[in-house]
Amino acid sequence: MKRFLAILLLSAIAFSATLPVSAAICSNTSTGLTPLTQLGAANYLGFQGGLYPGGSNVRPTAHEAAGIIQSFGVRPRNAKGLIVPHGKIVLLSIGMSNTTQEFSTFIGMANADPLKNPKLILVDGAQGGMSADRIYDLTTATAQSYWDGNVAGRLQQAGVTPKQVQAVWMKLADALPLTTFPAHANQLKTELTAIAQILRARFPNLKQVYVSSRIYGGYADSPATRGEPLTYETGFSAKWLIEDQINGAPELNFQPRNGEVRSAWLSWGPYLWADGMTPRSDGLFYQCSDFQSDGIHPAVNGAREKVAGQLLDFFKTDSASRRWFLRNP
Repeated sequence: MKRFLAILLLSAIAFSATLPVSAAICSNTSTGLTPLTQLGAANYLGFQGGLYPGGSNVRPTAHEAAGIIQSFGVRPRNAKGLIVPHGKIVLLSIGMSNTTQEFSTFIGMANADPLKNPKLILVDGAQGGMSADRIYDLTTATAQSYWDGNVAGRLQQAGVTPKQVQAVWMKLADALPLTTFPAHANQLKTELTAIAQILRARFPNLKQVYVSSRIYGGYADSPATRGEPLTYETGFSAKWLIEDQINGAPELNFQPRNGEVRSAWLSWGPYLWADGMTPRSDGLFYQCSDFQSDGIHPAVNGAREKVAGQLLDFFKTDSASRRWFLRNP
């Protein structure tokens, strides 16, 4: 068996050596697109901007209040899910390669922050290659491997259980979308809806799911399949998913009084997209050196730290997360 595995490894190395070396397109420093947070009530191809309905970047009042109420249910729990003073709170990441690279950097940054709640355990459940289209259908072997193998295994390695998972950061896209906007954005939204339902079914004490879309993709070595405007347009998938819940979609209901609970409360996490070297209103920008050689995956001492910093700032200050994220909210 060892000899067989060695042969497979050598074959893989030999094969990989024949593949073309990817290279970022560093000249694509801007697309001219406007971040959703600055687009506001204006439109992109006929669809309104802003993170929330009406072109706003602020949660609607009722949804904000519901999120704060949900935060009071995020409590230290033991392995059986019972609320106990010495229990743990798990914040889990769900997503693909970019997600795991960014969240693993965030874990180190957050654990070094003296303001973080010591009862909060950060678990990276994201995995390379596990795009939304590969994990939303539990009848497939790939999805089963992701949820039953990777996610369950990461929780076990961290010494926690599914009943202690109470918050999730989710960042997903599709591997090779073949349709144009808005069709591919709607398809991703459909997959995110199914994933929200999977999360609620697998983690019975899950209260909150924070969603982010992708970072800048203009430097991607394969612009047509994973560059711009595809990465920009994933923002609409997240936006429409959350709007569906705000508008009372039964498949995303999180309120017991409204019927079967099929999802946790959904909200935007940090909005991560900026137009390359064109600074956002808050100063965020992405230069080519922020990425690995393929122009799409975040580099160490680059986009990984930029995303991790936004995550840390968000969870420490957001009205619906700071109560459980901080040591002394």
